[in-house]
This record gives sequence, C-alpha cells and structure tokens, in this order.
Amino acid sequence: MKHKILIPTDFSKNATHALHYAIELYKNDTCIFYLLNVFLSPINFMENILKMEPGSELYETAKLSSENGLAKTYDMIAMTEYENPKHEFKTMSVFNDPIEAIKNAVDQKDIEMIIMGTKGETHSRATAFGSTAIYVMEKVRNCPVIVVPQKAKIKLPKEIVFPTNYKTNYKRRELNYLIHITKKSNASIVVLHIREEHELDKTQKENKQLLEDILEGNDYKFHDLSQNNIMSSINIFVESRGSDMVAFTNKKHTFFGSILTNTLVKEITFYLNIPLLVMHDLRN
Repeated sequence: MKHKILIPTDFSKNATHALHYAIELYKNDTCIFYLLNVFLSPINFMENILKMEPGSELYETAKLSSENGLAKTYDMIAMTEYENPKHEFKTMSVFNDPIEAIKNAVDQKDIEMIIMGTKGETHSRATAFGSTAIYVMEKVRNCPVIVVPQKAKIKLPKEIVFPTNYKTNYKRRELNYLIHITKKSNASIVVLHIREEHELDKTQKENKQLLEDILEGNDYKFHDLSQNNIMSSINIFVESRGSDMVAFTNKKHTFFGSILTNTLVKEITFYLNIPLLVMHDLRN
C-alpha cells in the first residue's frame, strides 16, 4: 500500500523542517509525497485574481518562481541523507486560494495525511500558528493534519498525549490515524483527562470505556489533571514528561471539542515545540 502525503510548502525554513519530519515519520513506509506550492497570497486574493491572469507577466513570473522553488526542494531531497527508495516525490504548482488548493489536492490525489509547518515566510513570534495552518486545521475536514513547529525534533514520536474530557463518544474510524502513527512509531498513548468535576458522570464513564475499547491492543495509559488552566496544564504535562506529540479531534462547531477554543490552541503551541496531530469528527 502506498501512502499519499501532502506537504504544502512556501519554501520557508519551517515548511522544509515539516517536510523532513514527514520523511522521517514515514521512513519505513512506501509513500508518495506531494509537494504543493500555491503562488497566490490569501491576503490580496481578489487583487491577485484581477491582475494575475494566465499569460500575464505577473502570473508567469509567479508561476516560474513557484516551479523553480519546487525544483530546488526536490533537488535538496535527492542530494541529502533523506533519500529513501521507498519514497516518491511529486510537485504541484497551483494558482488558487491556499485552502482551496489544499482541499482540491486532497480530493484529487486521495491524500490521507497533510503535514505542514506551523508558520511560513510571515513567521511571527506573536502568534503560534500562521493563518494557513489554522484554516487547514479548521476547514479541511476530510483529512487529518500534522502541524510541525520549527523547533520540533526530527524523530519518531515515543509518547503521544491525547487530551480529553470524556464528553465525546469517539469512534474507531476517527482515531485510526492516531493508532496508525502509534503502531508505526512503537509509541505509547497517554489519555490526559482534563478534569472539570470531581467525579465522572454516567456519559463520561461510558465514553472512557469506548476509548479503552478503541485503544485495546495499543500501549496506552490514563492520567488525570485538574482544570486550573487548560493551556498551562497540557503544556506543563507535556514538558515534564518529554512527550513527542499532542493529538486532538476537531469538532465541527467547537474547535478541538469543548475543552479547547481556537484562541487556546493558538496559545498552547506557542509554548509547545512538538507536532500537533489534528483529526476530525467524521459524523460532521
């Protein structure tokens, strides 16, 4: 089976770092990596649409720059120790809105995983994620995504933290990617319960049992934390244990479920230097 992995890139250091992480994560698997560059700024979308018609100087210059950047990235892979006979690389240069381009690539190429940097060329210390990474996590709902911070270590994860409040009745198909990464990396899963009450209610107990059933056969354990501050609690937990990845399920109407808001997820990765796996609630 060939895995199909999409790597959006703007040729920034963070994007290149994410590519190297993807290559390492799938080093033992037969894969096609699609390197996607979108030569259109989402900030000036309408202006670009009006001025960048195919054949225009602006369009052709941007297209050539995109294709040259992809060629350099391809050459960089071929000339480094990351070369792997199991890996095939294909380039995609697209004129479109970045999110639409990513959605189209997922559909057209039957992509099973997106791996990208947290930020691109507009890297800013003031925010945890760039806008494209945030939108991909929120809007591309038919494919999981791993976002890789610039300082993340290039290595297989050995411990993956899965925060929950047990208010979601998880389904096996929704957590397949977490289990797949766990098995390929020989990693353990720590189910981190963010405790809001002293005791679990009936629904929470049932959901915890569902999670146990899904994770059966994998190396996993449960851990409880009081909810003083969700962001701080997860950060401190991950840092104290030296965990290698945090995984969430993204609910359609409440980003990362009821325990985390959009603002909190931005803040949480400001302190974390490990990748974040975002899966989706397939019922939505």
